[in-house]
Order: sequence, then structure tokens, then C-alpha cells
Amino acid sequence: MSRQVAQVDTLFLHESGDDYRVVVERDGQRLFQAVLELKETDAGPRPGRFRIKEGTSEEPRSPDEFVDIARRASRIRISQQTSQSGRQRLLAMLDGYQLDAKVVRTCRFCARDGRYSPITSETAIEADDESICPDCAKEELDRQVTMQGSMSASARERLEELLLEVQDLDRITNLLEGRLDPDLTKFDEISATLDDVEPVSVDSLGLHPGIQSKLEGRFDDLLPVQSLAVENDVLNGRDQLVVSATATGKTLIGEMAGLDRVLNGEGKMLFLVPLVALANQKHESFQERYGDIADVTIRVGASRINDDGNRFSPEADIIVGTYEGIDHALRTGKDLGNIGTVVIDEVHTLGEDERGHRLDGLISRLKHYTETHDSAADTQYIYLSATVGNPGQLAEKLRAQLIEFEERPVPIERHLTFADGREKLEVEDKLVKRAFDQESSKGYRGQTIVFTNSRRRCHEISRKLQYDSAPYHAGLDYKRRKTVESQFADQDLAAVVTTAALAAGVDFPASQVIFDSLAMGIEWLTVQEFEQMLGRAGRPDYHDEGTVYMLVEPDGVYHNSMEMTEDGVAFKLLKGDMEPVITRYDESAAVEETLANVTVAGKGAKRLNDRMVGEVPTKHALGKLLEYEFIDGLSPTPLGRAVTRHFLAPDQAFLMLDGIRKGRDPAGIVADLELRDEE
Repeated sequence: MSRQVAQVDTLFLHESGDDYRVVVERDGQRLFQAVLELKETDAGPRPGRFRIKEGTSEEPRSPDEFVDIARRASRIRISQQTSQSGRQRLLAMLDGYQLDAKVVRTCRFCARDGRYSPITSETAIEADDESICPDCAKEELDRQVTMQGSMSASARERLEELLLEVQDLDRITNLLEGRLDPDLTKFDEISATLDDVEPVSVDSLGLHPGIQSKLEGRFDDLLPVQSLAVENDVLNGRDQLVVSATATGKTLIGEMAGLDRVLNGEGKMLFLVPLVALANQKHESFQERYGDIADVTIRVGASRINDDGNRFSPEADIIVGTYEGIDHALRTGKDLGNIGTVVIDEVHTLGEDERGHRLDGLISRLKHYTETHDSAADTQYIYLSATVGNPGQLAEKLRAQLIEFEERPVPIERHLTFADGREKLEVEDKLVKRAFDQESSKGYRGQTIVFTNSRRRCHEISRKLQYDSAPYHAGLDYKRRKTVESQFADQDLAAVVTTAALAAGVDFPASQVIFDSLAMGIEWLTVQEFEQMLGRAGRPDYHDEGTVYMLVEPDGVYHNSMEMTEDGVAFKLLKGDMEPVITRYDESAAVEETLANVTVAGKGAKRLNDRMVGEVPTKHALGKLLEYEFIDGLSPTPLGRAVTRHFLAPDQAFLMLDGIRKGRDPAGIVADLELRDEE
């Protein structure tokens, strides 16, 4: 019995060996597929055998049924992949029944599988020197990705977007092998932005002659963010939160205000940073720049190690310090003298889980110190950051005027490619060489900062780079770090390889930043940290643009506690909004900061707690301090003083006490502390 077929939209014919595959569609849905053989007759090619495919079996039908279907079809299409001779036979056969057909460009994969899938120049995807449809290209890409290992949905989506954009499957799969195709690896470009701010001329500042002459020797006009700060009374003692991109000149705002007060006898300047490496760098810079008009000293951390006070002179005009170093001085009752200006760099550290509460407490304790000390004038506080998601709210919490400036001095191209640990080394070597071989219009070679997640990896990468490079991390001694900084400044190094922990403010004038890892230790980078690090790429006085490369390992993690994978984190960072800077207190942090405030301010501890950025449960914390015997009334006990002197959380203190009472070896106690910190 003949199969009854109503009106047919499309009859599709595709050569398959010596036969032809037949696909019948209506309303975009396949009704069935069949196999057609042609036979030669005196009248030309005619339908021979006609077999309807049912799963893996074939059901013979009358050749007249094919002719009936062809006559009912609104259009007849022949695949372009059908050979020239095959097309001629089909066209001759159809012409014998006065039927017209058109040769169309189709997806071979679809045709092979019995689907009609016409493609155009707008939809065709090139693959192995032929064209396939987007759906088949996506399936093939998915197969390639699966061979590479698992990949996040965001990464797959990005690859599919690129596939449809460039219409070349081979170029996309090359990305999975760490190939460097700039057109494909480029994710986006952050344009240079130059807001219209009327520059303030340096000769109009009216500062103390000592600092005024130095500034006039360096600049004619202030940069925009500096001009905004001056116009809003930073030189008249107004507290400010300055939020602006890296390399826009924020630091000089604090220097101008602080040095002017120092030289006018209105108190010394504290310049605070989160890390020892940054403090050393800033100390040397201040010594070189201002050492002839002011005494400069440095005060760095002393948490679990006895502070020998080397290099620190409390009588100095400028004290460069780490947060911990200055906080240690306050907790132990050191006299820092009359303080006229406090500059706190990287103030977004307030939002970090471990260090945030300590900076919050430090700011409150510093304000208590400057309010109760016999100071000649009200102390001015200037807070600096490139990365704050809630600048208005933070400025209000800090009781400071917000100076926000969106300028980025040079454009930054952001690139993303996929590579495993071994491939990353090869890609990094190519990128470093390519950058160093190029010279900017300002006459500087392209130099690279490679950020990775461990000191060991720093050395591993540096050894593999063919051009001169050096590892740079907190495990190196001061002299070695200074040598690396000098070599980089003199363009003797093509790259430095550093840990993410040193990203904040390290002054390497690099044109290119490479992310070997998107982790800091065993924690994924936050958007703030990522923005801070990529902001190192491109300096206006050196480079025409900055370049950032993220080398991402699909399904990669650096510790089994990590819930996301590196490819998922990459797109979160690239597309993510800046997180708000919020200081959060758990019980341990509340106890630690309340104890420090009791130690510094006694009965005034509650007032110190109340004005901190984060919400501190003071009553609960005091109850725990009494329970732990860290305080007696509102005075620290000897145990409490020891705990706060060494920045110990309660559980750390009890672990040490337990070890001491059991007569354990000190090294074993320290090892237990380190293990607990990693948990």
C-alpha cells in the first residue's frame, strides 16, 4: 500500500554513495527519510528502487510513490555536497516529470544524518575546509570540550559566542590548546577615559616652600583626581576617601597634604599600607624624594614575633608603616608623637575576611590616639583605593568626603584563553617575548607582571621563561627584592613573576599582566583583587595601552575546598560588579577587636567599637572576654595583654596555652597554629 503523504514543504536529496538520501519535511519537522536509487532508461534517469527507512530497517516502496511525493513538495532541494554528476542525474530525473529543483548549501553532518539544514554565508561555520550548520558546530565543539575535561557553563557559553562570531570551528578549538589568536582571545577592551576636570596649576597651591618647590620641579599642573581633591579642601584639613583607578595619582594627594602639615609644624604624617613589601618600597621612595626636608622612618608588623624596633624612630616626621606595625605600637602603648595626617592606602582591605576587622579596629584606635594625644591640630585622615563597590556608603562610614574619579589613563585589552598547567608555561613564554620585543611610542619595551598563587610557582615560571625574568615575593629578603625592582625599572628584566598577595600597589611599570592563576593561595580572587591586579597593566608615561591575559584551566582548582572552577571564576571576574566594602564580624573577630580596644582605651572601648565601619556585637564580645579571663572589669589581664600584643584570635590563644601547659615543643605549637589557619 502506498504511504499517504499530504502536502510536503520540502523534499531534500543528498548523495550517499551510489544512492541518494531522501528527507521529507513539513512545518520544519521531518516526516520520514528514505533511500532512492536511480536507473537509466531510454528517457533518461528514472526512480529505480525506493526504500523508506524505519530505524535500522528499510521498507521497500514503489518508485511511483517517490514521484507522488515530489509532485506534492513545495520545493525540492539538492545538497551542494552532492557531486556534479550526481546533481545532473537528479536534475535530469526531476525534469522528466517537469519538476524543478535548486542546489543549496547545506550542512553535511545534517544531510548524512537525514536532516535538511540549509546554511548561508551568515550561518555557515567552517570546519575542516567545509561548512556546517551552527547546531552541528556546537555539538562538535562540545565534544572537543568534553575531551579536554569539564568546563563551566559560562566558559562554554563564551566559546559558543565566539564560534558564532568568527564562524570557524578550528580557530575556537585552538583556544582549548592555548593558541594565541588575538582576535579570539580578546574578551573586551576597557577604553581610556579622560573626564573633563579643570587642572589645578601647581604654582597656585600655596604650600610650604619645602614641598611647593619640589612639586613645581616635577609638574606644571596636577592630575585630574589630584585637582578634584584640592578643589574640595584636602589641603585645608578635610578628611577624604579618594577612589580612582591605578596610576591616576592618588598617592600624591596624601603626600601634599601630609608634607605641608609636617613642614608647618602641624604634626607628622603616617602613611599606612597592608604589606611589608609595600611599606619598604614606599619608605625608600619617600626617603629619596623627601629625605632632605623631612625625617623618614618605617614601622612594620610584629604579630607573633618580638619587635626589635629596627629602623623605627618615633620622632621622625614621616612614619611609613604596615597596618599591623602601627596597630602593634598602639596595642603596646608606644608614643607615636603628634600626628597631623594619616594616609591609609588600599583601604578596601576593610572588606577582606581576615584583615578587614583589623584595619577597622586600627582606624578606630588611631582616631582615639589622635583625639586623646596632646596634638597641635585636628588630625586629617585620607583614605585611598582603586576598588570600592560602595564608595558613598564607605565614605559615610569613615566620616570622610568622597572624591571619586573614573579616569583610566590608558586603554586595557583583556584576553582570555584556556590552558592547563604545562600549556600555561608555554603561553606565558610566548607572551613575555612578544611584549618585550615591542616598543611603545614613548620608547619603552613591553614588560610583564605574571601573577600566580604560590612562591614555588613563581620560581617555576621564572625558570621556564627564555627572556630575563625574576621571581618576586615576600619570601625573598629585602635586598633581593630591591634588586629585582631596580632591574625592572631599568628594563633589564622582561618579566617579574609574583604572588597575587603582592598585587596591591607594587610599583612595577608593566605594559602587560598575565594571570597564571586566578587564586590567591587557596582562595579565588575577588573582583576587587582582580581589578587591582589588572590595573597594573599600562602606565601613561610609559605605554600606549595595557594588555591583560587570563590563562584559564577548564575545571581547574587549587584546593579541594574550592567550590568553583577556574573557568567559572574567570567569567565571574570579567563580568562581575565590584563588591561593596563591608567589614563583617564573627565572634572571634569581635572578641579580638574589642580586646584591643579595651587594651588601648579601657572604659572608652565601647565608643571605639561604635564608630567602626562594621557592626560589632560589643556586649556579647565583652561577655566572652570575661569568660576567657582576657579582661578584668574593663582592663586587660596579663593574658589578655599577651593575646592582643600578638594579634591572636581566642582559639589560637587557647591552642598555645594548651601546648605550653603540656610542655610541648614551641615549634610544634607554631605548626599547629599554621595548620589551624589553613583549615
